[in-house]
Parts: sequence; structure tokens; C-alpha cells
Amino acid sequence: MSEEGEIPVKLYYRIGEVSDLVGVEPHVLRYWETEFRSIRPQKSRKGQRIYSRRDVDRLLKVKDLLYTHGFTIAGARRRLREAGLEPPTAAEARMTERTRVLLGDLRRDVQSMLAELDVLASDAGRLL
Repeated sequence: MSEEGEIPVKLYYRIGEVSDLVGVEPHVLRYWETEFRSIRPQKSRKGQRIYSRRDVDRLLKVKDLLYTHGFTIAGARRRLREAGLEPPTAAEARMTERTRVLLGDLRRDVQSMLAELDVLASDAGRLL
């Protein structure tokens, strides 16, 4: 694996170059593309993968998490998500939206109950 300082400054990198830079075979890079939503190289007119510097940096991070720190794919995905480097899955996004709706409903219910308690406390105060 190349050190980050050794990555040549270019607008784009082809899969063979990225494979050499990251230190894994091209099929591993293609597999990681299916597992990490944040790694999405463009395609040239000829259909070749064109990786950005951001893609290369992200791939180096993925390799470090998997190979050096021993994370599973799911664990590496979670770690990248926690760092803001990986978007949530569609299921997580739906769950997040559902959670927001439920929290909004819960907040309204609690506010309504607190208002009812204020009325009851006021009535109880008049009775005493």
C-alpha cells in the first residue's frame, strides 16, 4: 500500500492505478463499491472506472479499517457513517424519518398531557 503522501496529484485515477495505490486487487475495489455507498467512481465513455482523489482516500480508509483494525464490512461502514463519510442506507434513512415522525407525535402527546395536568392542578387548587 502506498502512503497517502505518495499518491500522485491527478484529476482522476483508473482502477489499475487505484489498485496499486491502495494495495488490493481490482476485484476487491469493485466489491467495496457494492458495500460502501460513499465509493462511487464515475465511468468513462468507454465504461472504465474513473476514481477521484476522494474515492482513493476513502478506499485507503476502508482498507485501514478492514485490514489494520480488523473491522467487518458492517463495522467499517458504521465507523465511516459515524465519521460522516458514509451516507445511511435506505433502510436507515426510512427508519430515521419514521423516528422523526414518531418523536413529533410523542412530543404533541406529552404537550397535550402537560396541558391537561395544568388544568387538573388548577381545578385541584380551587377545590382546596
